Amino acid sequence: METKLKVFRAMRDVTQEELAHVIGVTRQTIIAMEGGNYNPSLELAFKIARYFEVAIEDIFIYNDGSGK
Repeated sequence: METKLKVFRAMRDVTQEELAHVIGVTRQTIIAMEGGNYNPSLELAFKIARYFEVAIEDIFIYNDGSGK
């Protein structure tokens, strides 16, 4: 899964710490998501999308490796 989380944070001028606090996770979780080392739960993905007022698919891009 790819993520545009860092881009959305930059557009809103939100730090990793601020986002983590608002959605109820640690800064390390945000770092892991941005680095592609952690796939959020559906609930967490919804929280993030709601915070940025966009669809989940705008932030998280699913890539199953099939090239489709």
